Amino acid sequence: MAMKSWCNIVQLCNKFRPHLLMLLAQVGYTFLYIITEASFNHGMNPHVYVTYRHVVASVVIIPFAYFLERKKRPKLTLALFVEIFILSLLGVSLTLNMYFASLKYTSSTFVASVLNTVAAVTFVIAIALRLESLNLRNPRGIAKLLGTLVSLAGATTMTLYKGPIMKHFAHAPIHIQTNSATDHENWLKGSILAVASCITWSVWYIMQAVTLKRYPAQLSLTAWMSLVGAAQSAFFTVIVVHRKAAWTVGFNVDLLAIVYGGVVMSGAVVFIQLWCTEVKGPVFITVFNPVSTILVALIAYFILGEKLYLGSIIGAFVVIFGLYLLLWGKEGDQPYNSKSNDQSNSTYDGQNDASIEIRVAPAHP
Repeated sequence: MAMKSWCNIVQLCNKFRPHLLMLLAQVGYTFLYIITEASFNHGMNPHVYVTYRHVVASVVIIPFAYFLERKKRPKLTLALFVEIFILSLLGVSLTLNMYFASLKYTSSTFVASVLNTVAAVTFVIAIALRLESLNLRNPRGIAKLLGTLVSLAGATTMTLYKGPIMKHFAHAPIHIQTNSATDHENWLKGSILAVASCITWSVWYIMQAVTLKRYPAQLSLTAWMSLVGAAQSAFFTVIVVHRKAAWTVGFNVDLLAIVYGGVVMSGAVVFIQLWCTEVKGPVFITVFNPVSTILVALIAYFILGEKLYLGSIIGAFVVIFGLYLLLWGKEGDQPYNSKSNDQSNSTYDGQNDASIEIRVAPAHP
């Protein structure tokens, strides 16, 4: 009886393995927002952080990519390197520098909420490039359009409407030094940076689909983007950061943020997302984005005592509603052609666009 129960538990875990792994990844994102915000408030420069983080990520990922993909990695040509350079600019250096700079000017709750608009913006770009089909005579086609518009409306609300501060009902058990840049001008600057980073991220998702067809070694591609992105970010940081002291990192929360971002997020979480993308499809990944939004808001408000604005709450709910409306509409698209998993001998169903296959090789926050 006990053996049968144990077998049932194992089978259940295997069936929902992608779901459990993605929930674990979202927990990783949650701690990323909290740790990096604490590091920035401690004095860490966001541009220096992005550079150091991807140096660490390169050191961690390159050995795995070299040995695990020796037989499947295609020859790197000049044209491919140019594509990787542009991908690194869009997915790492440009996007993440804007993204984490926005975290310095706003809050972890706001930034985590805006990230949910990436799926909607990607859909808009795909429609503009005729890579996504949109049938307005079909209810699901209408749902995709409405979901996109609702998500973008939510992001606009969070950007333009800050609103009153929500009252705390109890004293926060943990206190993180808050950023003094809370005026409207800096909040608007941070909001624009966050939205801009989501747009470049969306372009990156579209472009990497083309590159992966010619360079299908996903782990090697991720390693290349981390290495090239680190070099690009270092070049940019040297220009804009003139204080040599900004490059100095002590044994404190700054070092923790760099190591955590490089090893856990650009290492372990990358593996999780790549595997889940293979067996469930890229749209499956976006379904879990609101989980970190909710966790960040709860931790920041109830445990860390972070200021929570009414505009962020309203906008987050609108974005999440629009996201799931969009995903429901995409359920009518052609199923994602996933490969069979050799370990479980199971085939997972996923969702993908009928016109384009977007695989995720994350250089995520």
